[in-house]
Amino acid sequence: MPQASPRGTYLVIAEALRAEIQEGESADALPSEADMMRLHGVGRNTIRRALKVLEADGVVESVPGIGWRPARGGDRRSLAERMTDVIAEDSLSVGDAYPSEAKLCERFGASRTAVRRVLAQMEGNGLLTTVHGKGRTVRALPTPTTRP
Repeated sequence: MPQASPRGTYLVIAEALRAEIQEGESADALPSEADMMRLHGVGRNTIRRALKVLEADGVVESVPGIGWRPARGGDRRSLAERMTDVIAEDSLSVGDAYPSEAKLCERFGASRTAVRRVLAQMEGNGLLTTVHGKGRTVRALPTPTTRP
C-alpha cells in the first residue's frame, strides 16, 4: 500500500477482500495471511484486524488447519443485523432479558469476541443495557429498516 488511508488500512483491506469474495474470486479459501501481507504490503496484525472485521460481519470464517475461507450458509446478513433481529424474532419487549453471550455464540456460530463487539455496539446504540449480576436487558426496540 503506497499511502496510509484515513479510514484505516485494515478497513481498506477488509473491503477489498469483501469485494473479492462477492465476485467469487475466493470461492474455496482465502490466500494465507503471509500472502495477503505481501500482496497489501502490511503486517500480520493489519491483516488479522481486516479478517476479524469480515468474521464479525459473517463474511469469512476461520477453519483450523485450513485458514480463512468465505463463510458457508445462506444468511448473508451481518452479525450485528442478526443479533438486532433477535429482539423481534424472540418477541422481546423493553425490560425483557436478552440472550446470554454463550447462547448467542451457539445460535450464530460466532466467536465470543465477535458477539461481545456487537453487544457493545448495541449498548452504545441504546438498544441494550447491562445490569451487573443480572445480564443484559432490552432498553429500546430497534427501528424498522428496509432490507435490500
